[in-house]
This record gives sequence, C-alpha cells and structure tokens, in this order.
Amino acid sequence: MKILVVGTGAREHAICQAAVEDEETELYSIMSNQNPGIARISKFKIASENDIPAVKKFALYNKVDMAIIGPEAPLEKGIVDSLESAGVACVGPTKEAARIETDKAFMRDLFEEHHIKGSLVYEVYDNAADAADFIDNFNLDVVVKPIGLTGGKGVKIVGEQLNDAEEAKAYAKEVIDTKMGGYAGVVIEERAIGEEFTVQAFVDGKNIAPMPVVQDHPYAYEGDQGPITGGMGSYSDTNGLLPFLDKKYYDESVKIMEDTVKAINKEVGPYRGFLYGQFMLSKDGPKLIEYNARFGDPEAMNVLPLMKTNFMDICEGIVDGSLKGAEFAEKATVCKYIVPEGYPGNAVPNQVIEVNEEKINNNHTLVYYAAVNQKNHRIYSSSSRALALVSMGETIAEAEEICEASTKYVKGYIYHRKDVGTTELIEKRIKHMQDILGK
Repeated sequence: MKILVVGTGAREHAICQAAVEDEETELYSIMSNQNPGIARISKFKIASENDIPAVKKFALYNKVDMAIIGPEAPLEKGIVDSLESAGVACVGPTKEAARIETDKAFMRDLFEEHHIKGSLVYEVYDNAADAADFIDNFNLDVVVKPIGLTGGKGVKIVGEQLNDAEEAKAYAKEVIDTKMGGYAGVVIEERAIGEEFTVQAFVDGKNIAPMPVVQDHPYAYEGDQGPITGGMGSYSDTNGLLPFLDKKYYDESVKIMEDTVKAINKEVGPYRGFLYGQFMLSKDGPKLIEYNARFGDPEAMNVLPLMKTNFMDICEGIVDGSLKGAEFAEKATVCKYIVPEGYPGNAVPNQVIEVNEEKINNNHTLVYYAAVNQKNHRIYSSSSRALALVSMGETIAEAEEICEASTKYVKGYIYHRKDVGTTELIEKRIKHMQDILGK
C-alpha cells in the first residue's frame, strides 16, 4: 500500500517509522526540510505541507492509497477535504471536524451545548472592554487564549506568564487587536489547578481506541521554569496510567473524549484520525484544557514505539470505520528533546549537530529527528527543537536513566532538560496531586 505522510518533525518521523514496520507499506513524504530520519525511509518531496495543491498533485502523481496528516496547520486549511475529493483516503479530520483544535470557541461551545463533563467556566469576547469587565468580576485567576492556532505558544495564565488581572486584560486586548491566531476574539477561562496529562486516541468517526497516558514538560528549563515551548520531553508508565493518575480518572477522561466525538459527529460530521486530549487532574476530577486534532509532539513518540497492534491496520480501521482497540506493550517510556541553546526565543539556527545514532541505538534508545535540515550528509539545527531521544524500561526510572545516558552521543550547541522523567520530579507531581486531592 502506498502511504503519504504529511509533515516534517519528530512526530511525523515517529508516524513514518510506525508505518514502515508494515512490510507492505511503500512510504512517501511531503516535508518542508529534509528530515534525515524520514528521508532515509521514504520517497520524499521538499515542499510546504500547507501548500495543499502541491500535496494533492504529489499524492495523485504517485497514486498513493492513503494520506496521514501530521501537523495541525494543513488540517485547518482543509487538506483532508481536498485529498478526499480526489479519492485519497485520509487519516485526519476534515476542516470542520478539525475545529475542535483550530477554533477554541467552537470547542468550548460544543461542551456546553452537548452537556459534556470536564469543561471549564469560560467566555468568548470580540471586545476588549467586555473581556476586561469579565476578568475584573470573575475574582479568580484566568487563562487568556487566542481562538485560533498559535503553535502552542499563545496561551497565557495569570500566576505564570501573567502577573495579575491587569496584565490579563492587556493581553486579552492584544489578542483581539492583533487578530492573534487569525481571529479578532479571545477566550477567557477559569484557571484549572492540578497536574496536566494527555490522553490520545485513534478515532474512526464513531469508535475510539485510547492510548497510554503521557505527561509532557512544556517549560523550557529544569524545575518547570522559563517560557512555554512546544514540549521539552515526556514520559509514560508501564500500566498505561501515571503515578498520580488512577484508572478511574483515566476512564473519566476517555468518556469525555467519547462524548466529544459523538458531539462533533452531530455538529459537523464524523471525526476520523488522531485525537489528543490535554487534561488537568483537579480536585473535581479531569478537566479538559484543550484538544488537538492530531498526535501530540512529543507524546506521539512515547506511544507509537509501544504499539503491539499493526499501525497500518489501525489506520485502515480509521478510514473504513472498523476501528478496534489498540494494544500496547507494558513498558515505561521517557522522551527527552534536544534543542538549540537559546530555545525557544534566542536560538541561533544553522549550527551543526553531531548525532551518533549507532551508539544511541546500541543503548536501546530511539532517535526521532525534528526541526533540522540535512545538507551534504550533515545535520543542521533550526531555531526550533532538533531531535527527540526515546527510551523504554520496566520502570520510568530505568527508562529515564537509559535516555539520559544516550544524550551524551549528541554533540553541538545544544541543551536538554535533564530532569524529564526523573524520580525527583515525578515525586513532586505526586505530592502536588496529593495536596490538591487532600490525600
């Protein structure tokens, strides 16, 4: 079967690797830079994944049977609608179904109209004065969100990126005035307190097959300090849960996702593809922070290597509506991102990165390349994340130790969070949740 994967980063590298484990897969790729990991296992074209006509032309020329869409931007532009109209089956939601990510107001309204549990108090405004009045009268800390896509970097929280209500009002005005994320509007939400976690699922329009829970580390520096990034690393546990999250809360989260899929179906038609639920475990149970209409990055790298079920069988089930459950190995995983020094705000691009894949692989660690470019057999950094290392173990501690040891085989003007997946940091998470739940 001819498969086209659209996208350039580590998430797409992980998807490509999972796809070619099926020996019948003939892999094609559209990527904006030459990702060395994807290039070596696919027939590829260097082009923007947002250039929908170019992607469609490449797919039809190569007579691909199925396209798997990695990033969110082409979903917002209707890449699935375009490819499906040309007879190419797609693993990814239509433009309307993808609004669960691309339109935060649509997502919150969906929860309210369909009485889905796990929502937050929220309001949507297109007027800065009205937004300011709400913030003044709410009397609790708020979260200010652009309605549209901002690459995971537009959300600001009072008590973290914003010092107080005055800064929240000023930021809300900025979001509206600049049409940040493509909308002259803003979502103001209550600030949920707890521990964040991610549940991802395969969805065929009706059925969902949930995956192991993952916890991301979005802050740039150790100890959860610094600016928000695209994600500095993540971990998962052997039982598919997390040390601070039991099966009851997991099942509640999955039920929220199931109800969401039913609601999307009623509003705009079937949702097919990968669905990412970002939750906060609060004193009142799981609260939905946001949805992504695709795999998470780095969370994809934790779950895809654990798959026991054939990934392409899953994708065919998504396309034809016959999805069954997915099986995963009972192993812990730790993913650590290697990024350029200065990331996220002051990274100097085009620096050579030396990656000794042989030694990394011999240390039972996987390499997934992200925002790098391969030229003349050398790997060059961009101003974004460079590559992810993923290790497995019988415990999180074992996986972390292996992963950290593998980082020494990557050389250059680079940085990574050494504390991702460490026992010290996880115990801090457990204690935080115990305090919140009163245990």
